[in-house]
Amino acid sequence: MIIKKIRPDFQDHRGIIQDILVHEPIEHVTVITSKKDVIRGNHYHKETIQWVYLYSGKLKSLTQKDGEKVVSLIIEPGDLLKTEKMEKHALEALEDSVFFVFTKGPRGGEDYEADTYRLEIPLTEELTK
Repeated sequence: MIIKKIRPDFQDHRGIIQDILVHEPIEHVTVITSKKDVIRGNHYHKETIQWVYLYSGKLKSLTQKDGEKVVSLIIEPGDLLKTEKMEKHALEALEDSVFFVFTKGPRGGEDYEADTYRLEIPLTEELTK
């Protein structure tokens, strides 16, 4: 998991321009809204890389690579979270939240579930071990 704070690339009296991703071939862009206390994910992808850009709200990110402990971080508006292939991940909405998911790999439209492998034990339970 990589988290990057997205900073303005240009700003003047008209407003701000921020590049969220640069030089990344993206196949799908999804907007997700989550109510407070909703948990999304608890799965991994064999072929898909995802970036989550939090637009509003607050999320707790849980990720785990093979053989490693669960990593828990708080995501705030303007943060960009990247999860790699085979990286287990879940998001818990700490507030009502809106986020964009940028996807590279088979994870959109009719293929939405084609590369999704559900976890037998949710990351929230792994965290408490």
